Amino acid sequence: MVAPLLRSLWSTTRKPFSPRATLIPRFFSTASASTATAAAPNPSLDPSRLRNVAVIAHVDHGKTTLMDRLLRQCGADIPHERAMDSINLERERGITISSKVTSISWKDNELNMVDTPGHADFGGEVERVVGMVEGAILVVDAGEGPLAQTKFVLAKALKYGIRPILLLNKVDRPAVSEERCDEVESLVFDLFANLGATEEQLDFPVLYASAKEGWASSSFTKDPPTDMKNMSQLLDAIIRHVPPPNASLDAPFQMLVSMMEKDFYLGRILTGRVFSGAVRVGDRIHGLRSTDSGVTKIEEGKITKLMKKKGTSMALIDSAGAGDIISMAGMTTPVIGNTVANVEVMTALPTVELDPPTISMTFGVNDSPLAGRDGTHLTGGKIGDRLMAEAETNLAINVLPGIGESFEVQGRGELQLGILIENMRREGFELSVSPPRVMYKTENKEKLEPIEEVTIEVNEEHVGLIMEALSHRRAEVLDMGPVPGHVGRTRLSLTCPSRGLVGYRSVFSSDTRGTGFMHRAFLTYAKHRGPLGNVRKGVLVSMGYGAITAYALMSLEPRGILFVTPGMETYDGMIVGEHSRDTDLDINPVRAKELSNMRSANKDENVKLSPPRLMTLEEAIGYVASDELIEVTPKAIRLRKRYLEVNKRKSMSKRLKE
Repeated sequence: MVAPLLRSLWSTTRKPFSPRATLIPRFFSTASASTATAAAPNPSLDPSRLRNVAVIAHVDHGKTTLMDRLLRQCGADIPHERAMDSINLERERGITISSKVTSISWKDNELNMVDTPGHADFGGEVERVVGMVEGAILVVDAGEGPLAQTKFVLAKALKYGIRPILLLNKVDRPAVSEERCDEVESLVFDLFANLGATEEQLDFPVLYASAKEGWASSSFTKDPPTDMKNMSQLLDAIIRHVPPPNASLDAPFQMLVSMMEKDFYLGRILTGRVFSGAVRVGDRIHGLRSTDSGVTKIEEGKITKLMKKKGTSMALIDSAGAGDIISMAGMTTPVIGNTVANVEVMTALPTVELDPPTISMTFGVNDSPLAGRDGTHLTGGKIGDRLMAEAETNLAINVLPGIGESFEVQGRGELQLGILIENMRREGFELSVSPPRVMYKTENKEKLEPIEEVTIEVNEEHVGLIMEALSHRRAEVLDMGPVPGHVGRTRLSLTCPSRGLVGYRSVFSSDTRGTGFMHRAFLTYAKHRGPLGNVRKGVLVSMGYGAITAYALMSLEPRGILFVTPGMETYDGMIVGEHSRDTDLDINPVRAKELSNMRSANKDENVKLSPPRLMTLEEAIGYVASDELIEVTPKAIRLRKRYLEVNKRKSMSKRLKE
């Protein structure tokens, strides 16, 4: 009698636990439940208080460091350097992979800042956010000047009518003088003019900064006064030169989805700029998609949470107005490019146009003899679901079903697809990946291929080696000259087919002994330049199964460069090294020393082998040939032949020659 009575009292007095009401999404850079602030009403929806600004630049010119200093200037708590780089791979590699939004307050104004990647492979991240902003800070390294990706990101900003603020960064370096800054400024002006900038855009404001030391100045200086060693002049320039959003609060609510993340508790989180009207928690909204036949309604729902990134933490808000960049929860279907609007609105906003992908790779099930030992997600269905989920959040990647349990993944470059593969293997996936294939076009019965603009800076003694290597890859030199302020350095500007640059970065690092740098960006589609020259040797292919022995490798070392160490597992058809000649060679790396009754003076412990060449994922992607695959597991990256059996390989190679 007592137990049922207690249960009935408990059921009438207890409050139901709702994880949705108590937890904040984990997807924002450093946001967590502990850093989220309590829901606070928005003090003002006035668009004139807002400034939406993107930070754009070439790779390693100081965007993310600049964002750190701006956040610190405005009172945000920075837990570590590069606070905006929240993904593990970003912190490991020191690069920005995805765009991120945050807001800072400065002199009664709210600044929505967007940090963007600098690598050409992640150009889709720049394209999809540049339409959210009215201004941009173009960061240029005062020592290096404008490079290939500077041109790409600037062209996107000018296309949307943005008037950028030029920030010459790293002026505290000894090699940077006022004359050098004037020279870089004129180079940037020429770049603006060549990209078709208007008179207003050509009249861009210029500031000088050292993001590392945390100061910006409107005039050239290497050591500003102590009271001026801050970012206030840059923040004032943003307020002065960037116009507020031209938006109406009275019109019905509309928002274009520019970013999307998934949260375990809140479901799908949609981020974008409010195009018009105002929105509040609890409003009825629906998702719209533009199709060839017109506008289609996707889903109707209610806003359960409104959020805004403030500094490095998430804040819940009650309402938001036109021109602001916000995040919302409550919808389960809309994706990037869709419109979220009031239920009475049936007009979709124009979507962002992205440049087409240039390379593709085929992802399939790992069918090697060592499959299933390391990973937990092995089937084609799971691989397909993961790739489709990636395509939803990353518009620069296209996923198409292939033959059997394979999928063709199209992207901008091997670095972008390499990041996807690395994320998948860390999540427990096993898969086999084909080498990158360039995506060709045909116009007027003429075969066109993607051409990239390449900027190379090397020591003078390496110029001949680099020129010879690139000539085999069908590169054409546009310009060549000394690097200002660096004695003994030469800068090359070239155009090269994308297929010729696949796998060249590791070769370049080796040829220049790590002293050169190379940057590339997509230029255009042009006439096919013919077959490539000799860019790779043959390979050493295993014809045994089991553990590799030091005894076998000792006799195989003169044949080429080994990729394996004693004790590693191998199988028939696995690539274990690079042959010293242009042909493939079948070898037996598992051969053990025969035992006899005779005592041997030397033992296997005395075998001394040269250190093997252990490949990273990016190097493997660039290395494999058309008849080879990469076997990717959470613990290993192996190279293998597409056909493991030696007789099948020979018959297929004869068929291709015929």
